[in-house]
Amino acid sequence: MSKQAFDKKLEALDALRSEPDSPAKLDQIRKALKDRNNYLVSKAASLTASLALSDLIPDLLAAFDRFLIDPTKSDPQCWAKNAIAKALKDLGHRGAQVYLRGIVHVQLEPVFGGRADSAGTLRGTCALALVDCQLDDLEVLGYLAELLADSETPVRIDAATAISQLARPEGAPLLRLKALLGDAEPEVIGHCFSALLSLTSKMAVPFIGRFLKAQDDDIRVEAAGALAQSREPRAIEILRNFWQDHMPREMRAALVASLGASPLSEAAEFLLSILENESGEVAAGALHALAASRFRADIQNQVSVVIEARHPNLRLQFEQAFATRQA
Repeated sequence: MSKQAFDKKLEALDALRSEPDSPAKLDQIRKALKDRNNYLVSKAASLTASLALSDLIPDLLAAFDRFLIDPTKSDPQCWAKNAIAKALKDLGHRGAQVYLRGIVHVQLEPVFGGRADSAGTLRGTCALALVDCQLDDLEVLGYLAELLADSETPVRIDAATAISQLARPEGAPLLRLKALLGDAEPEVIGHCFSALLSLTSKMAVPFIGRFLKAQDDDIRVEAAGALAQSREPRAIEILRNFWQDHMPREMRAALVASLGASPLSEAAEFLLSILENESGEVAAGALHALAASRFRADIQNQVSVVIEARHPNLRLQFEQAFATRQA
């Protein structure tokens, strides 16, 4: 296909967005889903989802199967399969078979110096879609457990998120085991912490608190950040103790920022004590975190008093931060 012909097809497809619904419009999108060009099909799939054309689900499924045949040639970079899987998920397709094929698909493609897997996004999308499928929850957890060990970081993160969305307490042991085994990317463990808090909040808090003593500073930051977002007051108490036990200075700024988004009034009180007792960048960080807090109106006067007594150099920042938030 010439570039001119390809561009013409894309323009025609895009023009369908603003056209009224009609059998002719449906037929044009259906025809695009049958195209050999994977990029064009990806655009047609995205259009199908954005227009909520559930009548085209069978066409999406057929296209997905087609691009699993000789996939590195028919669908390089998984453009078509990624868009199709997302469209099916967005359209509420609950048949598990397509997603079960997607979570095991690995597509190694040539890159400089070797080959790389281009199907990570597909596996992650299908993992999240399985949560709403017509499968037994424990069966779904079995699939998600395997994806916690996937070679691609985003897939492991999506697996932890999917376990959280499934909302079954049986998922908590999987997340605990993953956290204890560790991961090359601390962000993955951070998502496991967040998922644990959503499943078994009270039990998760002391478990995550143990990771504040980890040797890896990045894991400690992830644990502190997760606890700062917890709805359990015990989490703030653990963080207070961690702070008092000579928490490394380089970690304090990250924790202060996380506390600003906490849903707990105890977090605002903790930030106020940090503002009273710390100086320099840590104090300034606490000030801005308090200005971002949902409790800023309740504590503004207290913050002003502390600024006057301890940090007159932060007066202008105080006025600007709280005025900005109020505006």
